[in-house]
Amino acid sequence: MSFILDEFISKFVTLRPESMFLDDIEEKRDVLRDKIHGSSMLVIGGAGSIGSSFIKAVLPFEPASLIVVDTNENALTELTRDLRSTYGLYIPKDYVPYPMDYSSPVFAKMFRARGGFDYVANFSAHKHVRSEKDIFSIESLIRNNVINAKALLELLSEYPPKTYFCVSTDKAANPVNIMGASKRIMEDLIFAYSDRFDVKTARFANVAFSNGSLPAGFLERINKRQPISAPSDVKRYFVSPEESGQICMLSCMLGSNREIFFPKLDESQMMTFDDIARNLLTQRGFRVLECDSDQEAIIKARTLREGDDVYPVHFSRSDTSGEKQYEEFYTDDETIDLNRFKALGVIEGKAIPDKAEVNAFIDELVKLFGGQDIKKADVVNLIKQYLPEFNHIETDKKLDDKM
Repeated sequence: MSFILDEFISKFVTLRPESMFLDDIEEKRDVLRDKIHGSSMLVIGGAGSIGSSFIKAVLPFEPASLIVVDTNENALTELTRDLRSTYGLYIPKDYVPYPMDYSSPVFAKMFRARGGFDYVANFSAHKHVRSEKDIFSIESLIRNNVINAKALLELLSEYPPKTYFCVSTDKAANPVNIMGASKRIMEDLIFAYSDRFDVKTARFANVAFSNGSLPAGFLERINKRQPISAPSDVKRYFVSPEESGQICMLSCMLGSNREIFFPKLDESQMMTFDDIARNLLTQRGFRVLECDSDQEAIIKARTLREGDDVYPVHFSRSDTSGEKQYEEFYTDDETIDLNRFKALGVIEGKAIPDKAEVNAFIDELVKLFGGQDIKKADVVNLIKQYLPEFNHIETDKKLDDKM
């Protein structure tokens, strides 16, 4: 059966025939061109789903240089092949993909040798709730999302860009997991540097079939003839990969200092993962066989043969730590502008955080991670001291224990 992923996302996930941001982009096309054309851009984490979509969104406006940094060398290679194989896509002569860590000494050498950039967009982040499985994964998450990000901001201060953009998450609003809390702290961190250069971010929904996402995992399971498992009670907002890059471009180029963009979505546009799985299997020519457990689904999948039209799945209620049952893009105490754009809302009027307070908290995190025998609860308690609204959900169950 013919299957085109972008068409499936449009019809069964986002429920939109085209990008929700096309009208805003068209209305602001001249402004976008004035800002991007001839500029120098550094994109960190640019080989990932959102970073690569951001690159594809800005290239038609013809930046003079594009430097892409990512630790995934294979993904960088595929990005380059993809860009150069796309009909009519503008690629600047000064296009350089670098397989390197943005917190490494060689990155700092490259940045200083370039004398900085007009725009720096950072997509390097731990994004999974499953990253709080133990103290080592938690430390890695917080170092990437917060501690190393602070070192990057200090480096940028040597050659201040016009704009620094990085991705936040809807889970930063009233966070219930450490990943969401780290992004909320990251917002304070970048805003603390807004006296040196403009900083902007975006909170947005799940990116449909992004790298590492559960829906992307559905495709992998089908390719390997393995069973599909998904929560049946978790509703999420979704944007397409194309839309994810456009949100970031619009925020980076059109936002004011310390503004947070988010997509205007309502509850009628939320989807459950089990519904996505059912529709995906149907479109791939299968009938869904619901099982009562992961193990039962695994056993039934062993007998799958070429041409079989029944596919085993296990759908169940979510019971893992940090899983938020609903999504929200802003809190009651944030000021919202819903009139500036057709498809985007803007959180505005954010104050400059007390940099000394932010730095003191980050120092406490570094000190904590330097200790011995620290526990997840120690990190949660420290974060709560800085973010009183942090209401961590702990069930002692991990996503890595499930399919």
